[in-house]
Amino acid sequence: MPHNLLKQFCPPVILTALDAGEEIMKIYHGEDFQVEYKEDKSPLTIADKAANELIMKRLQMLWDLPVVSEESQAIPQDVRSKWTQYWLVDPLDGTKEFIKRNGEFTVNIALIDHGEPIFGVVYAPALDTLYFGAHRCGARKAVRGTDFETREELVAKLTDPDHNFTHLPLLFEEKRPFTVVASRSHCNVETTDFIERLEQEYGPATRVSIGSSLKLCLVAEGSADVYPRIAPTMHWDTAAAHAVVLAAGGDVLDFTTNEPLRYDTSTLSNPFFVAYSRDFA
Repeated sequence: MPHNLLKQFCPPVILTALDAGEEIMKIYHGEDFQVEYKEDKSPLTIADKAANELIMKRLQMLWDLPVVSEESQAIPQDVRSKWTQYWLVDPLDGTKEFIKRNGEFTVNIALIDHGEPIFGVVYAPALDTLYFGAHRCGARKAVRGTDFETREELVAKLTDPDHNFTHLPLLFEEKRPFTVVASRSHCNVETTDFIERLEQEYGPATRVSIGSSLKLCLVAEGSADVYPRIAPTMHWDTAAAHAVVLAAGGDVLDFTTNEPLRYDTSTLSNPFFVAYSRDFA
């Protein structure tokens, strides 16, 4: 089943993320855009809406699976509880970073099976960087300008069994320092205390701050050892990159129970968690 999933879902979902990213970048490079604010005070732009519309239409056209998206109408829990497999989408993760125009935002698409993220695609359109991974199939990274140039070349390489892009985690020529990645916007006292406890055991840490699901992607590629998130997140914030971390041999654990992070349909909120790279897990 996992290999069939990768063959079935990988090219069309990656192209869906790529196309959504292009819609986002049209707005990103355009004139000043108006920012709305949702009930929870989080920002919303026309880029969020445009990417969401494209992804929802594409996924629902290709497969008869439910879709949960941050920007779509809320689905009652009693309906979600009947699902065993569904798509989990954040059409623009890191809207604050998008508004700041710092490039640290992503398109996130994940497939959830019985609470586990078994396939995920994360595309950072401003960075021209793509991450994807599937259960028992490994994780990959592809960069436009290095691994592919055009959409057509990407499709050809995705369907070529002899071309696997860059395997994750990356191989480093020299041992790098112990590295912790943290949220640019949510590095609170609890997070600082946790990092200091790690430093007591592993020595001084290089601390990296970056936006959106790119934090989990740094863990997946092995550029960072640990990502503690001791602050609220939602399922769509993490699922796609979580799948990439798992496919790369890392882990994402509940901060309180130390059990694997799951996507329980009874809620759309994550518990606090810590992500570990393969070499640190």
